[in-house]
Amino acid sequence: MKSLGKRARGPRLERMRASPLWAGERFQNLHPIIPGLRDPNVAMPTIGEFICGGERRVPMGPLPALNPLETWLRPPASGLRVTWLGHSTMLIELDGMRVLTDPVWGPRASPSRLAGPKRFQPVPVALRSLPPLDLVIVSHDHYDHLDYPTIRELAKRDVPFVTSLGVGAHLEAFGVNPERIVELDWWESHGTGRGSLTVTAAPSQHFSGRGLKDRNATLWSSFVVRSERHAVFFSGDTGLTTQYQEIRERLGPFDLVMLEVGAYHPAWGDIHLGPRNALEALALLGGGPFLPVHWGTFSLAMHAWDQPVEALMELAPAMDAHLVMPRLGEAIEPAHAEVVSPWWRGVDTQAVAPQDDSEANQGLPESMSWPID
Repeated sequence: MKSLGKRARGPRLERMRASPLWAGERFQNLHPIIPGLRDPNVAMPTIGEFICGGERRVPMGPLPALNPLETWLRPPASGLRVTWLGHSTMLIELDGMRVLTDPVWGPRASPSRLAGPKRFQPVPVALRSLPPLDLVIVSHDHYDHLDYPTIRELAKRDVPFVTSLGVGAHLEAFGVNPERIVELDWWESHGTGRGSLTVTAAPSQHFSGRGLKDRNATLWSSFVVRSERHAVFFSGDTGLTTQYQEIRERLGPFDLVMLEVGAYHPAWGDIHLGPRNALEALALLGGGPFLPVHWGTFSLAMHAWDQPVEALMELAPAMDAHLVMPRLGEAIEPAHAEVVSPWWRGVDTQAVAPQDDSEANQGLPESMSWPID
């Protein structure tokens, strides 16, 4: 199956083995798990529970969405603008340069077109309609972050890719010219040569794998993108780690912080943040405008589809967090972002009829192995 990608070999594999994060034949998280992140009294969900368990896992109607094409024609007044295109896919504009993160336009977060978590609705702008890009970032190789059909299309563009160690083998297998692939270990930086844009891979607390036998065969990372006047933090996927304080000290402060908040469970507390730990991570990073990602697109856990952001709305005031929560396709400038309006609350109440979520919930969450033939 082509969507599985390929394992690293040759010089790429030798470079991976030289990483301080490489242990034996796979990568590992550097820091111990913070006590209490994973609830020992909660068992890992079974396949049946994941497919059929939980309530309101899929919205009953479409989420409000905007077409950002006209906005993108005008440069941001502040020099920094970001557009949430769903899940962890962001178009970030920094001082005239455009960076796309974890691009997923495919219909499912899955190696198959026939099974696996199905996206709630199409991306608000067609992939072919994107403006010229200066960089694509891929944080790690899970299907909801590294999407085969999307990469196949982006490979036709003359755009460089920056990713974590080992993930370049997948990109190359999907058609990306190897000369346009840069793989980084944690704390390594790459200057794109386009303006003053610099990308630095930073720690995260997660794992990797696309099949049954390649767990942790590639690295996972968060990323800091810095231009001449601005810096943004993108978490990729992660659990809470004290390394965020080191990221703040070495790479901060940040004009925008993007942290994952969805697809969490008490048994996965060490590999996904969830809303409460995302706010803790934000504090360790030094605060700043906080745009939650990794929600509102796929059903990858058993909580309600809007539970992460409802929890954020409840918890954020006590932690003095500045939430930035745009609608799908809404291009916003963090410096001018207005007070959050819970735009998602009308989705279920205004829907004419419930959407059948049985198909949308097919498949396994990324914290389990996919049943690949």
